[in-house]
Amino acid sequence: MKFIDTIKNIWKIEELKNRILVTLGLLLVYRFGAQVVLPGVDAAQLANLSTQAQDGLLGLLNAFTGGAFANASVFALGIMPYISASIVVQLMGIAIPYLQKLQKEGESGRKKINQITRWLTIAITLVQGPGYIYNLFAQLPAEAFVIPNQTIFVVSSVIILTTGCIFAMWLGEKITDKGIGNGISLLIMVGIIATLPQSFVQNFFSRVSGDGGGMIMVLIELVIWFVIILASVLLVMAVRQVPVQYARRTASGGYEKNVFGSRQYIPLKLNASGVMPIIFAQAIMFVPGLIAGSLSESETAQGITAAFSDIFGLWYNIVFALLIIVFTYFYTAITVPTNKMADDLKRSGGFIPGIRPGSETAEYLDKIMSQITLPGSIFLALIAVFPAIAVKLLNVQAGWALFFGGTSLLIMVGVAIDTMQQVNSYLLNRHYDGLMKSGKNRKAVA
Repeated sequence: MKFIDTIKNIWKIEELKNRILVTLGLLLVYRFGAQVVLPGVDAAQLANLSTQAQDGLLGLLNAFTGGAFANASVFALGIMPYISASIVVQLMGIAIPYLQKLQKEGESGRKKINQITRWLTIAITLVQGPGYIYNLFAQLPAEAFVIPNQTIFVVSSVIILTTGCIFAMWLGEKITDKGIGNGISLLIMVGIIATLPQSFVQNFFSRVSGDGGGMIMVLIELVIWFVIILASVLLVMAVRQVPVQYARRTASGGYEKNVFGSRQYIPLKLNASGVMPIIFAQAIMFVPGLIAGSLSESETAQGITAAFSDIFGLWYNIVFALLIIVFTYFYTAITVPTNKMADDLKRSGGFIPGIRPGSETAEYLDKIMSQITLPGSIFLALIAVFPAIAVKLLNVQAGWALFFGGTSLLIMVGVAIDTMQQVNSYLLNRHYDGLMKSGKNRKAVA
């Protein structure tokens, strides 16, 4: 079989094999740490915390940490503070000249930006850590805490949570440098996948017992799930090809066409922003409920709190979808430098047929991006809110429904494709068939 032959070929490439083993080893370390309970907490008394993290926004956070949140683990905050810090630094790069300067300095500037992100991660963790600890006090019985001095427990636990987050960040960076794939994304994906079997089993037994619909409904759900996965793959990989030709600049200021051969293409992605709009939107969705809950206890405030804490509710998902569309345009605008693309084309003697090089090319590329971003953002929003559709229309359990779309599924699909592409490049460089290419196996070049 071609798949078995491909696995054998992967194992023949020493560097690739070592990178895969390093990646798997570091991921195992991360998963082991997710099971280590904070010192001073009785692991047998975590039932209330597990119940709190079954659904809602905390259920989503628990899924991202691979159950570490519900385990009161040393990795309870996961890698999310680092993700938050990265988002903040990216947004600050739009308005702060110093960060803009660093972005133009190449590798040295990138290292400084990474250092800023790390310090900001520590600051965010020091804010989120006490919040998590006081949530433990609210959810767990008094006998769950074996350290009598509350101050010592809070200080030591915040230090441990901060250290756990920094260690997880270090693991992600080591995977990126020494392993295969993007380390931070792989940590999130492994955390998400860790909760998938349990969620499926719980949904399976709810279907086959009583009047849940039996095996027929389980099969229907699996078919729908695979269709959503296919749709997510198409969303991640779909591009609009813009034709480009290269020519030599003449003395009169014109271009001598077709000097450098056949036409090439600029691939503009249908979804250039990835899952970032969903992450931005979810961060915003925390705010209304927190504000309403802290201002008053009126019926209106309670209604707002309830509406924005139910991730499967109607109004939550309407606002969520609109925010995703807005943030898709915003993030695409700051990450797709059409002006730089046009300048690079002009300097290399490239041009889009029928479009003058320079500002007109930048305007044309910006117009194309605006046209393809609209359907891309709508498609992204539909996939993001599909878990709510699965809960309301198919009566899927909340834990299993999170895998029917949203950030969880898109992260799994995006990271899997990115990792496969990296493995594919190793195989093709050694003249083997790639994971994403058919054909007869070829011998390696000695």
